Amino acid sequence: MKKYTYTEKKDTRSGFGAGLLELGRSNPNVVALCADLTGSLKMDAFEKEFPERFFQIGIAEANMMGIAAGLTIGGKIPFTGTFANFSTGRVYDQIRQSIAYSGKNVKICASHAGITLGEDGATHQILEDIGMMRMLPGMTVINPCDYNQTKAATLAIADHEGPVYLRFGRPVVPVFTRLIKNLRSAKRSSLMKEQMYQYSRRDI
Repeated sequence: MKKYTYTEKKDTRSGFGAGLLELGRSNPNVVALCADLTGSLKMDAFEKEFPERFFQIGIAEANMMGIAAGLTIGGKIPFTGTFANFSTGRVYDQIRQSIAYSGKNVKICASHAGITLGEDGATHQILEDIGMMRMLPGMTVINPCDYNQTKAATLAIADHEGPVYLRFGRPVVPVFTRLIKNLRSAKRSSLMKEQMYQYSRRDI
C-alpha cells in the first residue's frame, strides 16, 4: 500500500480561489458569478483584480445558474460559486434544464461540501450532491482531496468543454499531492484520470 506524507495543511477552497485568480490572468473569457458568498468561496481576489468579469448575483442561486448558462452562448466560461447545498439541491432544476441537457460550458464550483460544516447545521450540509450531479447527462464531477488538487482541477476544467461540478470544502486538510506546474499537459495525461476524480474521504 502506498504511504502518503504531508508537511502542511490548507483548505481546499483556497486552492479554488488561487486557481480562479490564475485563470483570470491567463484567460479573458473566464468570468465568475457568486451568490453572496465571495469571501467564503475565496473569490474576492478575482473580484478585486477583474471587477468587470465578476458578477455578484446575491442570494438568488437559480438566477445565477440561468445567467451562467446564457453567458456561455457568447463564448464566456462562467465559474459559479456558492455552498454545495445551494449549488445543487436548491437549483437542480435549473442545472438539469438549462445547463446539463444543452451541454452548456458552465463550471459549478461548490464549497462547504459534505458534513464538514457542522457548526452551520443540517440546512447547509449535503451528501447527495455527488449522486445528483452524476445522474445528469454530460456532467463531469470532480472532488479533489487537497489544496494542490483543487487548484489543478480549477485550472484544468477551464480547458474542458462541457458542464463540470467541482466540489471542495472549508476545513484545512493535509496537502498530500504535489503541485503540478504544467497543468495543461497534465490535464491531458494523468491528472483527470488518476487524481481529480478521487473522492475525499472526509466527505464520503
